[in-house]
Amino acid sequence: SPEEKNSGKIKDQMKNSTLCYIESCGKYLMLRRDRKKNDENSGKWIGVGGKFEEGESPDDCLIREVREETGFELTSYRLRGIVTFVSDIYETEQMFLFTATADGGVSGGLPGCDEGTLEWVKISDVPALPLWEGDRIFLSLLSEGRGFFLLKLCYRGDRLVSALLDGREIL
Repeated sequence: SPEEKNSGKIKDQMKNSTLCYIESCGKYLMLRRDRKKNDENSGKWIGVGGKFEEGESPDDCLIREVREETGFELTSYRLRGIVTFVSDIYETEQMFLFTATADGGVSGGLPGCDEGTLEWVKISDVPALPLWEGDRIFLSLLSEGRGFFLLKLCYRGDRLVSALLDGREIL
């Protein structure tokens, strides 16, 4: 459009975000989304992360979001996969999925987070939480220790209708 051309930048075709599962003592640090109004993740449990800011790389975004949401300073993390979300409701999103370890362990208190409630959850208990169906797929891939992967998740409303793992249909 003329407005986009005049701004000197081409509008992004999709939003970019990060998500990180921080592990310590056999637990993941999970965020129960229960504080923001009009939150597409309301009532769900997810890892920590968020949307890129202008000029950020995936690791810049990861480090900033984890610091803002948890107070942790990540020094050791690993990019595990890229997940593309396609929806008939929400904008297409490309999410860089990371895992990390928390040096401090689970003994210290967790800070308040304006997006929800932070809680250390035993990894074996995570599948029983209210999760997005697609999150169950990539959490399973993480628990299997799978190498780097590309995952495309297609939703109709809140229902997962297809999933492609490394270009092969799995759902």
